[in-house]
Parts: sequence; structure tokens; C-alpha cells
Amino acid sequence: MSDTIHSIATIRGQPLVVIIGAGVVGLGIAWRLAGRATVTVFDRGKAGAGASYAAAGMLAACCEAEPGEEALVALGRDSQARWPAFADELLQASGIDVELRREGTLVLALTADDQGEIAHRLEYQRRLDLPLEWLSAAATRAREPRLAGKIAGALFSPEDHQVDNRKLAQALRIAAEAAGATIHEHRPVKEIVVQSGQARGVVLEDGTVVAADIVVLAAGAWSRTIGGLPPDRRPPVRPVKGQMLALRMDAAAPLLTHVLWAPGAYLVPRRDGRLIVGGTVEEKGFDDTITAGGMLTLLEAAWRAVPAVEELPIDETWVGHRPGSRDDAPILGPGPLDGLFYATGHHRNGILLAPVTADAMARLILDDVVEQAIKPFGLERFLPARAAE
Repeated sequence: MSDTIHSIATIRGQPLVVIIGAGVVGLGIAWRLAGRATVTVFDRGKAGAGASYAAAGMLAACCEAEPGEEALVALGRDSQARWPAFADELLQASGIDVELRREGTLVLALTADDQGEIAHRLEYQRRLDLPLEWLSAAATRAREPRLAGKIAGALFSPEDHQVDNRKLAQALRIAAEAAGATIHEHRPVKEIVVQSGQARGVVLEDGTVVAADIVVLAAGAWSRTIGGLPPDRRPPVRPVKGQMLALRMDAAAPLLTHVLWAPGAYLVPRRDGRLIVGGTVEEKGFDDTITAGGMLTLLEAAWRAVPAVEELPIDETWVGHRPGSRDDAPILGPGPLDGLFYATGHHRNGILLAPVTADAMARLILDDVVEQAIKPFGLERFLPARAAE
């Protein structure tokens, strides 16, 4: 590839779109845009290697719902409803099964205090008509016999499923490229080109200028580091560190079949026998250190819930950086400049929200239609009233 990429305003009548970030959000948007736009994606590292790689793949719109998150719950439920068709379409487009598993999720109460906390949250969740059911200790153990000897019960969420996030990133890349998108790895973007109040392209770290009609900022935890915008127009997204590990089960006789939220950790069983255990929540910038304390916290919480994990070998440990916005909800919608769009700040919900983000952002960019589900999540909610006008 030449040192300089030249382009014109449009190619064959299609808008030129540059997407900054090749995680599941950027790749999903690229897939949905390709065919109706000429799409180029740039990533600072390997495609799908950031938060998309580090995630656990939970689609937990129901059991995680908390007061004040009504709009976010609605967005998550919308995306949950899109997931089966999204997974099927990806399989056809890429040949990769992203392993949408539908056993549901259990939120485990080990003690009466745990049960009381879950009951308090359940009262709010039921007001949102979320499909959740409290199970007795016996009913919980009937679903998961390898749980600890003494438990209080569990909340069952039959529609909170999981996918293999790493396979999802692979599938989206293949699908996007098959549809015509071009993906450049290890080509970090330095800044967005702004001319006459419009986003007109990007400048790469090596000085290459790439012209575009539309720029989509989908750089996850790195979104705020992209230059070219006034400070108050850079999305307020920070890295939220998470340490995680994977244990190796017997795939033919797994310790768990449901996603399990236990006090202090979540456990996500994969079909290949891996058991994902996560994840710490640390405000430490882009620190990528795996610590004894982090691993101890996760392993102890997993052991209290499923004592048999102590016999399992450790398969992998890793660190990810969730893109957390100021209110931990995504930033979706048009930017302050013509031709600029935001799709970032998904925090813990990037995998869950991948379908609705891809679909809604494509409709917004190509058809100028703002889907109802994403209306509450524009950047303007963080701006002073006058600046947002």
C-alpha cells in the first residue's frame, strides 16, 4: 500500500465513509454500510483485539437493569430481540457460528443478604416488565448441580443469553470485507480533518491524509484521544480496566451450562470447555497489568459459587479496557460537525448492543433516520444547553 491514500468526494455515487475503530461496533457498522457506501476502517491495532476480544459475550439486558437506566434497558432489549437474526445473517455472510447460547442467566444468592439485594433490584426490574423469575435453592440446584453446598437461591433470566465475542469479531470482519469494506490494521488515526465546519477525513499517525464524506468515531476507550475536535466535542469516554481469566473444563461434562452471576464475579461457560471468569472494574487508565489481587478476587468469588473450579487448570489471563462514558451508557448519533458520527462509550454492553448499534447507525448515516431506541444517547446530553443547540 502506498504511503498516501488518495480519494475523491464519492466513488460511483457512493459516499466515502471512514470508520475509526475495528472492534465489534466499528466492524458491525462497516458491514451494514458496505454496498451502499465505500467504507474504510482504521484501527490502532489488530481488528477486534481491544475490548471486543476481552469481553465475556454476555447479552444481559434484563438481570443488570438498575434504577435510572430505563432508556438503556430499552436499548438493550431492542438489541436482544435482533440478536437471533443477526447471528444467523452473520453465519451466512462469514461461515462462522458466533455460538448464540440460549440457556439464560442465573444471578446467584449465596446468603440471605445476597437474596435481599437481588429482591430489592427485582422489584424495580418487574416494573419494567422484564422476564425474571426467583428460584428456590432446590430449583436453582436442579439447573446447576455443581453449585456450592449452601445457597439461598437465584434469579433466573431466561432471555439473557451469550455469544462467543471473539468469534463475533472474526465473523464481522469477514462479513464486512466480503461486503466490500476495506480494513487497515495497525494504522492509528491521529486526528479528524475539519474544514468549514465539516468532517472531511482523517489524518493517520504517519501523516497520511484520507479524505471522506463521513467519519464515524468508534474507537472505544481510545475515542477521546483522537484529535481534531474541540475538547468539549470529544466524547467523554475513559478506559475502565477489567482483569479476566479462563479456566479449562471438560467440554463433555462442563461444570456450568448457564451464565452465572455470582457475588463478586461472573462465570460464562463456552462450548469448547473454556469457563470465562470476570471481571474486575478498575479506574486505572490504560494500565494492562495482571495483578495477584485481581486474580485472587475473581478466583475466590468463583470458588465460593462453584467449589469444583479449584481443580481446573488456568487456560488464559488477560486485561481489557471498557469504553466507559460519563454515565456508562453509549454515545450514539451525529456529532457537532456535518459528516461526523459517534458510536462509542458502550462500557460493559458492546457485545449486547452490537446489532442495534450497527443497524441504527447505518440508517442514520445513509438514510438520515434516527431510530427511537438511540435518541436518548446523543453527545448533546453531556453538553451545556446552549452548546448543545
